[in-house]
Amino acid sequence: MTDSYKLALIGFGNVNRALAHIIADGGTSMAERLGFELTIVAVSDLFLGSAYDPSGLDLGALNSLPAEKGALDSIVNGRREADNESLINNSVADIVAEATFTDAQTGEPASTHCRWALAAGKHVVTTNKGPAAFHGEELRALAAENGVCFGIEGTVMSGTPVLRMAANELKGCRIGGFKGILNGTANYILGRMEDGTPLDAAIAEAQSHGYAEANPTADIEGSDVLLKVVILAESVLGVRLSPDQVRQEGITGLSAEDVAGAPAAGHRWKLIGEATVSEDGTVDASVSPQCLPNAHPLAGISGATNAVTFDTNYLGQVTVSGPGAGRQETGFALLSDIVAIHRRSN
Repeated sequence: MTDSYKLALIGFGNVNRALAHIIADGGTSMAERLGFELTIVAVSDLFLGSAYDPSGLDLGALNSLPAEKGALDSIVNGRREADNESLINNSVADIVAEATFTDAQTGEPASTHCRWALAAGKHVVTTNKGPAAFHGEELRALAAENGVCFGIEGTVMSGTPVLRMAANELKGCRIGGFKGILNGTANYILGRMEDGTPLDAAIAEAQSHGYAEANPTADIEGSDVLLKVVILAESVLGVRLSPDQVRQEGITGLSAEDVAGAPAAGHRWKLIGEATVSEDGTVDASVSPQCLPNAHPLAGISGATNAVTFDTNYLGQVTVSGPGAGRQETGFALLSDIVAIHRRSN
């Protein structure tokens, strides 16, 4: 008999829409491949409204929903108002997929949504960096207390399973540190600057391709990478950092001449997030632009791709690279966490 899980989607922007599309597109074949079925029973979004049906919402209606105020009112059992708290606490959902717009300085409202769900005995999967970066230890403890999972794979490299790979495949090694290209937007911009494009023009290009937001500050100043460094340090190195313990410098101090001139000297500029643990257990963590030699495994990572190099005791440097952004890729990250929940339960 195939297992089944009921989902509540909190936030219905690009990420959870992508998850809904993946579920609809996968259909019966995906259920057979994974060994479980997924039913979306609840959706809540501050702009679109909410909908709840314990037996399952119409995936076709969800996937064709227009991005209009109160649009969820147009489907069966839908209404114009959001209902996050009630649907998290009181719905029949087994798993809450949290993908709301969240303040990068406080981790809210996503952190509160995660607390509600975990306290109610529901698994949580989220691509929001805030809960893991600001409250990871607390939320993991709450998950353990209630016998559920807190899945955060998509918070660092979207659909590329860097956290799970480090936790599972490198489990026999001691990882003493990491160095990563953790923001595809900044990496794309630096690539264009390497071609001689000024910073402002490179940012505009990134925005035209959908890589950068209208306000690209979090990408180019390094605050997005900073939160990912905190998450990686705790998840991979086993050390707890607060965001203010990570030194931060973005790429705005670099000129196109600086970046374009580096290859002639056998180097390339990259925005790097890193952390290392010393023998006495102290941690050094930072985000900064670095001029890497071409021989470094991260020097050749181009475009909007992300990559992390782990320093291990038995294997030396191990590098993982893959998509670090994208609607479908991030939606897949939620599915990969759901797969991990299923494996843990069976």
